Amino acid sequence: MRVAIIGGGAAGLFAGGLLSNSGIIATIFDGNEKLGKKLYITGKGRCNLTNDTDVDGYLANVVHGKKFMYSAINNFTCADTIKFFENQGLPLKTERGNRVFPCSDKSSDVIKKLSHYAAGCKINLCEKVLAVTNEKGTFKIKTEKQSYLFDKVIVATGGKSYPATGSSGDGYKLAASFGHNIVKPCPALVPIKISDSFCSSLEGLSLKNVTLTAVIAGKKHSLFGEMLFTHDGISGPIALSLSSFIGREQDVKLYIDFKSALTNEQLHNRLIRDFQDNSNKNLSYIIKGLLPKRLAEAFLTCCGIDGSIKAGIVSAEQRKIIVEKLKSFELKFGGLYPIEAGIITSGGVCTKEINPKTMESKLVSGLYFIGEVLDVDCLTGGFNLQTAFSTAHACAQSIISTKQV
Repeated sequence: MRVAIIGGGAAGLFAGGLLSNSGIIATIFDGNEKLGKKLYITGKGRCNLTNDTDVDGYLANVVHGKKFMYSAINNFTCADTIKFFENQGLPLKTERGNRVFPCSDKSSDVIKKLSHYAAGCKINLCEKVLAVTNEKGTFKIKTEKQSYLFDKVIVATGGKSYPATGSSGDGYKLAASFGHNIVKPCPALVPIKISDSFCSSLEGLSLKNVTLTAVIAGKKHSLFGEMLFTHDGISGPIALSLSSFIGREQDVKLYIDFKSALTNEQLHNRLIRDFQDNSNKNLSYIIKGLLPKRLAEAFLTCCGIDGSIKAGIVSAEQRKIIVEKLKSFELKFGGLYPIEAGIITSGGVCTKEINPKTMESKLVSGLYFIGEVLDVDCLTGGFNLQTAFSTAHACAQSIISTKQV
């Protein structure tokens, strides 16, 4: 059986390893000069390869494609991914949010293990696939160098984020050439642009233990954790994750709860005590005890209250405004960063046209799609790489089973 894998990333390497270790020699085509190029920058170079959670925990973090992924994740779980890498001799550690990393903090170690596992495959680097056609059940792959014939083709090309790593959307064109519908790709896990004038003055400011809420077309999504101001927007874990829910929507309102641990009433009572204990001090002094210095100035401006007034003369109405702003500070949504800045891509090959148990096309027998090229995307925390491994496993097991028949 001749199997081609287009793309030498996480999904392609894992599928290739599974096949070659079952006696099926696959050929991996990759236009880059080395395998796993996007993996090198995953998790800021540390490679958050999965999440130490159960099936329900994984599914709760799937933004698009939850139902489609049910079979694949049940047959190859996060625990299976952890076990696989440990069996390959890669020591792992679990950090905040159950994120799993190699103990070395080196994504290159993950790539080495996957490459070694797929060593039985034929590896064709610097060979970009230009076209794939099918005639009477045989696939013809045309590359920049020559043409090849295969019985089955696995598309593992990734999405459109980080095009410098080779994720240029070629997989979508290939799928479309076989009649597949493509859900329009859009950025996911990207910074969010903010049009407030104060934003640039807060560049580099990190906030911890806050709740960021996005009201998207009337539906509320809230995430608690850490965020970061950039020169023209917000980034960090909770901002990146919320961007996946925003997608192409423009009817978006954003709010920060700076004091998530306190109710409005508790915060109001605290302010009263602070004002009474520091009645001769400026209001800005009190606010700087609640918020970072740079943020305190922007905060008071947005409240419309002069920070130089004495705390003892702050009115009840002004206290109410301060409490409301501390619990629900609005940011003016200015759109998302472009798709090239995304960690992953939302959209892709329509999953209604793919068998969720095998990853095989329902339109073309012997054609498979795995990983980010599919219309499946998750929040941060290792869930997107888990999708790559689970879909690759489902695909490989399906092909292996046809060999055994």
